Amino acid sequence: LTDLLEYTDRIIVVNDGSTDNTSEILFAFTSLHIIDYPRNKGKGVALRTGFTAARSLGYENLITIDSDGQHFADDLPLFLKAMEEYPGALIMGARNMEQSSVPGKSSFGNRFSNFWFWVQTGRRLPDTQSGYRLYPVSRYPNTRFFSTKFEFEIEVLVRSAWSGIPIHSVPVKVYYAPADQRVSHFRPLKDFSRISVLNTFLTIIAIVYFIPREFFRSVNRANLKRWTARYLLVPGEPDSIKAISIGFGVFMGIVPIWGFQIVTALAISIVFKLNKVLVLLASNISFPPLIPLVIYVSHWVGGLWLGDKAVAIDFSSNLSPFELIKVHFLQYVTGAVTLATVTGLVAGLSVFVFLKRKQATKT
Repeated sequence: LTDLLEYTDRIIVVNDGSTDNTSEILFAFTSLHIIDYPRNKGKGVALRTGFTAARSLGYENLITIDSDGQHFADDLPLFLKAMEEYPGALIMGARNMEQSSVPGKSSFGNRFSNFWFWVQTGRRLPDTQSGYRLYPVSRYPNTRFFSTKFEFEIEVLVRSAWSGIPIHSVPVKVYYAPADQRVSHFRPLKDFSRISVLNTFLTIIAIVYFIPREFFRSVNRANLKRWTARYLLVPGEPDSIKAISIGFGVFMGIVPIWGFQIVTALAISIVFKLNKVLVLLASNISFPPLIPLVIYVSHWVGGLWLGDKAVAIDFSSNLSPFELIKVHFLQYVTGAVTLATVTGLVAGLSVFVFLKRKQATKT
């Protein structure tokens, strides 16, 4: 606070249920806008409370800085300069995560968060976990956030990107105390679980709504031609990669992990550097009208493996496709994995042969 007051006296402090003598320290300062509540509610609530207070005071922008001494007040001018250069943008303080003092779990957590932010928004940022940020709070007057803990900083970042708010980064310094002096209220199991649930939820929304919305907004003849050339044809990409991508996508579209097929397919395609667009397109082989057919064929193929133990499909019964899975689970799973493997191989080989013949025709 002493360092911040060298730059501004417009400071809002949210004391989120501290149990030490924080309140006494705060009230020793005379120029602070203090929000003090007795029971801890979580960082997300504290930040949302700060947003509301800033808007009520007439501020259009709000810079957040953690109270643990990790950030430096003398980086404030970088945010102010970026605010003037990019009005209405969210400015992220990007830490140097390669320095030796950065804990390994923080470095991993940042890479993990950066990856999912890219999946959910199509944008890349060097540091999505930094708490040193400039928020254009006037642009969130009607946004109803639902996160209450550490995951709020992910939610607000992704939803800002979805809302069309520009996001830029400025390099900032960071201080990590020695391990024996470091204090953190981050609970690895509980908070990482909450973050994982949020990322799953945001990824589903991105796949179902955001990505299709952005695609259809950009669709016109010229853009479609460029999009096809860039993401489907991919000049210089080997035909084998295209064929494997389609075959793997078909496999993932049939393999029996309903609800996680697309997310899993995308993650694996990134790790093995496949054509992500082709994988996603091919994985939609199990789109709603074909789901019953895929389930019934999987059940039939599973029967070939089980032999005498197989149960024939009774089309006169009232079982729905998903009830059929439940009743004859082993037969379905065995058949689905077999069908996914065979269909994926056939699709991949067919595409590879087609591409090679097409290439031979051109030459």
